Amino acid sequence: MKVCIAEKPSVAKDIARILGANSAHTGYMEGNGYQVTWTFGHLCELKEPRDYTLNWKHWSLGSLPMIPSRFGIKLIEDEGIKRQFDIIKKLFQAADEIINCGDAGQEGELIQRWVMQKAGAKCPVRRLWISSMTDEAIREGFANLRDEAQYKPLYLAGLSRAIGDWLLGMNATRLYTLKYGRNSYGKGQILSIGRVQTPTLALIVKRQEEIDNFKPEPYWVLATIYRDTQFTATKGKFTSKEEGEKAFSTIEGKPFTITNVTKKKGTEQPKQLYDLTSLQVDCNRKYGYSAEMTLNTIQSLYERKLTTYPRVDTQYLSDDIYPKCPQTMNGLFQTTFAGKRPYAELVKTLGGKPLLKSKRVFDSSKVTDHHAIIPTGIPPQGLTDVERNVYDLIARRFIAAFYPDCKFATTTVLGEVDKIEFKVSGKEILDKGWRVVMEAPTPELLPKGGETEQQDALGKDNQEASSYLPTFVKGESGTHTPTLTEKQTTPPKHYTEASLLRAMETAGKLVEDETLRAAMKENGIGRPSSRAGIIETLFRRHYIQRKRKNIEATQTGIALINTIHEKLLTSAELTGIWEKKLRDIEAKKYDAAQFINELKEQINNIVNDVLADNSNRKIGVIKPPQTPPREGDAT
Repeated sequence: MKVCIAEKPSVAKDIARILGANSAHTGYMEGNGYQVTWTFGHLCELKEPRDYTLNWKHWSLGSLPMIPSRFGIKLIEDEGIKRQFDIIKKLFQAADEIINCGDAGQEGELIQRWVMQKAGAKCPVRRLWISSMTDEAIREGFANLRDEAQYKPLYLAGLSRAIGDWLLGMNATRLYTLKYGRNSYGKGQILSIGRVQTPTLALIVKRQEEIDNFKPEPYWVLATIYRDTQFTATKGKFTSKEEGEKAFSTIEGKPFTITNVTKKKGTEQPKQLYDLTSLQVDCNRKYGYSAEMTLNTIQSLYERKLTTYPRVDTQYLSDDIYPKCPQTMNGLFQTTFAGKRPYAELVKTLGGKPLLKSKRVFDSSKVTDHHAIIPTGIPPQGLTDVERNVYDLIARRFIAAFYPDCKFATTTVLGEVDKIEFKVSGKEILDKGWRVVMEAPTPELLPKGGETEQQDALGKDNQEASSYLPTFVKGESGTHTPTLTEKQTTPPKHYTEASLLRAMETAGKLVEDETLRAAMKENGIGRPSSRAGIIETLFRRHYIQRKRKNIEATQTGIALINTIHEKLLTSAELTGIWEKKLRDIEAKKYDAAQFINELKEQINNIVNDVLADNSNRKIGVIKPPQTPPREGDAT
């Protein structure tokens, strides 16, 4: 008997239907030589400190650092999980072969391998590896099952990440809570420290302090209006009013002369396809959806076979996807929302000729496990408003990728008054190209109460690109109206969820080392699939708070970051080092044991440094969380 194990019941149900395993049993389906069972995500977890020794059951500085000689796993304490695991274990022990149908990623590999280890599975294992949940993809995947050994490096990278997070999170959280917490453990808030959440919090705190400490400074801008068009002095800002007034008096009453007119044509390529982070950013900017809400929505669309695997960090498609794109376009052509076909005319425009194949879209060298997020071509039905909005973004981005470039002309006009130069620029769309696809969606897709906001969000680039200028001729001259305007420098903007996601993704700019920067450009702080959860964890810890769309650090969050003197814990550099080594483990370029040993040494140093601190600093808590966090929840 072949036993297939999926990551959740809904996925198992689809696989069982395709395989003909239609006989339902408690905890699994059976038929046609297959038994199809499932987990509920993680069934197993790394053991907690108290599982290793009684000395680690109670929190004390004397027990630190906690470094197990060998890490172990255990079942998560839940009756439902225990019942399902017992069923899986029984099936595994009688199986001739196991087919790992877990989520095709690092976490999915870790989930299923831990279950197999805990169940003592001995039979051969093969791997189902697919990027969408369509019937066609599942059949194709089973026709091309892969050797499980091929994914051992992926598992080792996931295991190393989990052990590393345990070592850092468990030790640093106890260390800082006991050393700097105002209340004893159990009575106050745990000061949670984690490899991802702490540098993310540090980004927010740094921005918060820049804003709080900002002192506005005045400056003056010299401009003039000629033929109903405002020209601005190219010298820039005047730092003193006297300097500005001197320039103003110089040009007042004297003729304005056009000295140069240039018109340059340019093109703008379609935006790249979505990866998870760019989709979360757009959903937050355009609809106000949180990163977690977007992740849950796109996961739902994936499981309903409407879009491809979502937890990706690439914006490219592999070359073998190209022949399947006309079929996907046909599905979009047929898609109907509220009796209308929003994509029919857009797809129809592409008909009658082969689809454009751009290296900006199709590049197998930029695709590892999974490709960018695209529609599967199955027409959606019964979507919620949120699901339709997210689906619409993905569908339009996909269609636009096959449209021609947007063509525009940029006109720059220079003028002069008594040797003081002025400038104005305008952009004119000559051919919308792909921008036609990205125009505002149909009213059915707009968020409640938000057409104006939606139009603003979608149309900002278009407004800028359509700023027409009158026709100016070099040498023409005439009267003008000068202005001297006092302004003030403005502080940096608070992070929104969209800009924070981008900061997490591009944290490499905070790192000087080129190798680390390259690693962080791809992975940044955390993985695309984990960033939403990290942001929510910071909210739950009351380290950050929302004020409208802005994210601000609380006094507790600020105090925590300012208390941490080990900059490796708060800087993007820590995550950069980890991500590069973890990628190298996955690529078989770095030894997992060496990674763990180096981390153990780092933990020892951090514990010794903090214990040597003789200050009496304490971190107060403004508002303890309603539900105390689990100790191990310290990523």
